[in-house]
Amino acid sequence: MTRSLAKNIRPITEHDANVLYQHGTLALLVPGLLEGTTTLGELLRHGDTGIGTGEGLDGELIILDGVAYKIGSSGVAEQVDDDFTMPFANVHRAAFQYQCERADIGLKELNDRIVEANGRANTFFSVIVRGTFSFMKTRAVIKQQAPYPKLVEVADRQAMFLRHDVRGTMLGYFSPVMFHGAAVAGFHEHFLSDDHTFGGHVLDGVLERGRIYSQVFDTLMQHLPVDDPGYRDHDFSHDSIAADITAAEGDHAGDGSGSDGGTSNDGSPSAEAD
Repeated sequence: MTRSLAKNIRPITEHDANVLYQHGTLALLVPGLLEGTTTLGELLRHGDTGIGTGEGLDGELIILDGVAYKIGSSGVAEQVDDDFTMPFANVHRAAFQYQCERADIGLKELNDRIVEANGRANTFFSVIVRGTFSFMKTRAVIKQQAPYPKLVEVADRQAMFLRHDVRGTMLGYFSPVMFHGAAVAGFHEHFLSDDHTFGGHVLDGVLERGRIYSQVFDTLMQHLPVDDPGYRDHDFSHDSIAADITAAEGDHAGDGSGSDGGTSNDGSPSAEAD
């Protein structure tokens, strides 16, 4: 464990590294507006690092060093092309600064310490953790077909995966509570193993040992799909946006909601959820 240097981390304006670019909002996913309204090629014009999901919630996307990987219902990462379309994504130009090293720490405690150390609960920032996780639990939503269901209905249509002693990269964004709806308040994190055989939306984990890097943003660039008729004409006043996002982003294993699948400890598909 090392002393956190988070308080020394400031926005870097060179190459617009202080800008977080977001296409769409989590709120538009709530009523099932899942059409792909931007392409990966367009997204990469605004950054080389990010997370998102494909049309119809087609997998969990993680972008590292300008290369995009999709983790679908198999749990295995596959590289996607520039014409891959998405309803929602975050991206930025990576300029991470070293924050600290941590060992034997659970995901919630790790995230709480990161926020506490940098004192930026009202600021957007990105965190990347590289190291070995003694436990990692992820999920990937099963791709939906039009007419698309609401987001809370999709929570029952996801595959869950477990892996122990896995080395890889966890990339996440922290959003302030005041922006819940545009994004999910708190952390939204995706994982990719170094061998690309495992990943997804992070539900839980334990960091055995790893290094944490942070990048702070003072500018949010919000891009909206104004040419999409479904988005343009939808009345969001009838949607329980905040509650549905909170419900959909959580861990549903063990709450009776069920799952479409799971994995064994080595990441291979299994017949039942963990």
